[in-house]
Amino acid sequence: MNMIHMKYVRCLLLMAVLVSFSRELYSQQVPMYSQYIMNGYLVNPSFAGRDGYSTITLTAREQWVGLAQNPATYAASFQTRLLKNSYISKSTEVRKKLVKPSRGSRVGMGGYIFNDNNGIMRRTGLQAIYAYHIPIGRSEESRSSLSFGLAMTAYQFAVNTDNLIYDIDDPFLNTYKKSVFIPDFNFGTSYTSSRYYVGFAMTNLLRGSLLFGDVENSRRGELGHFYLTGGVKFPVAEDWIIEPSAFVKSSDMVFKSIQMDITSRVYYKNDYWAGLSWRTNDALILLLGLKYDRFYFAYAFDFTLTDIRRQSNGTHELTAAVKFGESARRYRWINSF
Repeated sequence: MNMIHMKYVRCLLLMAVLVSFSRELYSQQVPMYSQYIMNGYLVNPSFAGRDGYSTITLTAREQWVGLAQNPATYAASFQTRLLKNSYISKSTEVRKKLVKPSRGSRVGMGGYIFNDNNGIMRRTGLQAIYAYHIPIGRSEESRSSLSFGLAMTAYQFAVNTDNLIYDIDDPFLNTYKKSVFIPDFNFGTSYTSSRYYVGFAMTNLLRGSLLFGDVENSRRGELGHFYLTGGVKFPVAEDWIIEPSAFVKSSDMVFKSIQMDITSRVYYKNDYWAGLSWRTNDALILLLGLKYDRFYFAYAFDFTLTDIRRQSNGTHELTAAVKFGESARRYRWINSF
């Protein structure tokens, strides 16, 4: 093999690692989604179980469709509120009458698994989430909640070199590890009421690093990420609600990596919604969703604003969720997220 080909393969591997991390400058090691409202506890673990339901969510995201080896993410998640009479904690039918929340009803839990493919780089991740909700106020109308959450995370980074041809004597490629495992933690806190919510989260508290081989310049450190979320609901007419919201993302690089999602959604009877979102320096996003009985469906289309739009047909994202349990009836004051 000639030297040019060897250097090309090495660069390809290093670029795969760098691209993987460059995508994380504005997100955590768990992939981010345009319809993050469907999985708020993945952004901030303190949101787990806040609506009182037990929820299963499936998501598929194809980024930059039409581009060779485009990024793709597939995920499944679960959350619940451990209520005294909740669907998950008892097999008997949940009581229909309203009851005061007990201490046991303050605990929320969640889980998440995903597979993220980006060229020859593949990431598989797991999260286990614990949240604690402290009710504030006495009446249903004025009650709010202060919440804290902790997520234990584990990521496996892997590179598929099956279709690559390289020199087995190369010092980097010969010692290259095809799979690297990293454990970490995320933390979040939030304050919610019937009209608004605000939350702050930090990810990758341990600041782990990747070393794919014995060559020291192959080490890539994880960045810590910081998320600030907030939204307000305004009733504008009978059955109609407008919700402006913002999602600010940064990392240890602070001002060099700030990105914002500025979003506005319109809800009709809480059964249908549509919205637009602008992600700074990245995309304009169309958001659609509907609720049928206990089932929720959402779609997002990202129109890329960068030069890559000339090589791709945008990004498509589909989300489906099902909610179990009548226990959330006692939490009507909670703002759905």
